[in-house]
Amino acid sequence: MEKMPNNATDGPERIKAVLASLEISADLIAARSLVLHPEAQELVVAAIGDDGREYLLMPAAAAKWREMSAAALTDGVVIKIGSAFRSVERQAEIIRAKLAEGLSLDAVLCTSAPPGYSEHHSGRAIDVTTDEGAAPLEPEFEKTRAFRWLSKTRAGLVSRSHIRRTIRMVTITNRGTGASG
Repeated sequence: MEKMPNNATDGPERIKAVLASLEISADLIAARSLVLHPEAQELVVAAIGDDGREYLLMPAAAAKWREMSAAALTDGVVIKIGSAFRSVERQAEIIRAKLAEGLSLDAVLCTSAPPGYSEHHSGRAIDVTTDEGAAPLEPEFEKTRAFRWLSKTRAGLVSRSHIRRTIRMVTITNRGTGASG
């Protein structure tokens, strides 16, 4: 089990500083009714990607992911983690990279949550992909067997109320898993 550094004492101030460095205002956060997601403090390896990358989740979420991916495989469907836990700093790096590519902040925030507000910080959210040739996090994913399997079967874990046009994120809770787009 991997313990993450405890940023609880400097969390809110640290997040405010990161948001300020990205010129993301408190008004923007309030206008979007965003929920602060504290960083997970205890993480384990949920899966290892084909490239050897370790995907970290909270222990209960990792167990649910393994259960769900095994159920999919039993049905002949491959689901993989494209992204899992992200620190506040990693989320800021993602946003900075998109801004450096010339995207506007509004465009970036249409697909990426501001640092501190990403469910990935919780250690319970993953971006789901497959080996069916669809680019990760793209609308083509809805044409895959993996998407149909998640939509139909949900392995008893994915809540229908969270299924949207393109499943890209699964948030794993104690009750099960919710997928959102």
